[in-house]
Amino acid sequence: MITQVGHTAYVVQDIEAARQYYCERLGLEEAFQLHKDDGTLWIVYLKAGKGTFIELFPTSGFEPSDANVSYRHLCLLVDDMEATVAEMKARGVKFTSEINQGKDGNTQAWTRDPDGNQIELMQIAPDSLQAQASCS
Repeated sequence: MITQVGHTAYVVQDIEAARQYYCERLGLEEAFQLHKDDGTLWIVYLKAGKGTFIELFPTSGFEPSDANVSYRHLCLLVDDMEATVAEMKARGVKFTSEINQGKDGNTQAWTRDPDGNQIELMQIAPDSLQAQASCS
């Protein structure tokens, strides 16, 4: 079952200005970064409480229509991915992905709400970057 909100994700026009605002003005702490296979910055994770994060995506790498939209997706943490997905499918939820492992090592599955907003279900792996950052 769902245990908490894992993160919200935003595309930002200026990653450094966003990082400064969230960290220096709001007082959040940068937890870690993820990079694409070519080494370019993909996501900056900000710690927003125990086990809760804000993801900042630079606009590079997005289609122009997607880069102008700030909201990316809602992530809901689950305690048992297989059981949760099976139960949700039984209730009529359609998934846009199979259960898989993300680059961060966590198990994930994706769906959309009736308006098309993406929702990520994530089961945190004990050795993931999120788990490590939550403990510090």
